[in-house]
Amino acid sequence: MTLKERLGRLGRTEAANGYLLVSPTALYALLLLAVPLATILAFSFWTQNYLDIDTTLTLKNYQEAFGEPLYRQLMLRSLMISGAVTLATVLTAFPIAYFVSFHVPQSRKSLWIFLITIPFWTSYLIRVFLWKVILGYNGVLNATLQGAGLIDEPLTFILYNANAVVITLAHAFAPFAILPIFVALEKIDRSLLEASQDLGENRLTTFLRVTLPLAMPGVVAAVLIVFIPTIGDYVTPRLVGGPNGLMIANMIQTQFLKLNNAPLGAALAVIAMLLVGAISLIFVGLNRRFLRGPK
Repeated sequence: MTLKERLGRLGRTEAANGYLLVSPTALYALLLLAVPLATILAFSFWTQNYLDIDTTLTLKNYQEAFGEPLYRQLMLRSLMISGAVTLATVLTAFPIAYFVSFHVPQSRKSLWIFLITIPFWTSYLIRVFLWKVILGYNGVLNATLQGAGLIDEPLTFILYNANAVVITLAHAFAPFAILPIFVALEKIDRSLLEASQDLGENRLTTFLRVTLPLAMPGVVAAVLIVFIPTIGDYVTPRLVGGPNGLMIANMIQTQFLKLNNAPLGAALAVIAMLLVGAISLIFVGLNRRFLRGPK
């Protein structure tokens, strides 16, 4: 068989057709994901002196990143804030998704999903500035509480700290958590719930033993969708966080754009990605054990 005939046969195989279909997407992912990540990784082992980049491999940036207490504090704060945002978002998103899935008529579910996505219509920055107005010293919340006689003076712990960052990010990422949980709940066979109650379970135990385990893939997706991007957010901490609400992403931005030290910023970014990846894998592993149940 000649080479031309072999190439012709290869072009007609199912595998070749599959590779041909995914090649544009794979090339797109390679150019816009793999190449930038590889560049950041390479930068983290280099050094910079003003505009001069020294490509000599060194671990100096990682030593400074792990040795400087400020960087460790920012990393820990970022993990705590992202964890709090994820917890608050998922706990508030699940009841909404459950209500839409189980209590809203089928003909109106599309309308509810449409209403949930309305925040996406406005700019993210506008939503952050609105929360700044709401949580401000003389903002809407303080004015309302004072007008109702619940407080004598404006609250100061709701803006320019980690609390404001958690509130703002939880609101911003709420639709991202509601939608995957809703999809998981929609896939649950309602006959399983009826069978559970026929076997003597009440509504609470049916929810805990049937609905919640079957909805866990959506919950896990919501957790990952919220946790991973929030730890890298730097706009919200800058606008509403104040000095006590800044996160590791703000330091990375400062290293790249203000201190002219891209290698150290790259090292901090790599460490943050590794921590997020490790935590995400641990969570997914625990979820798999939960779904398998006791042996």
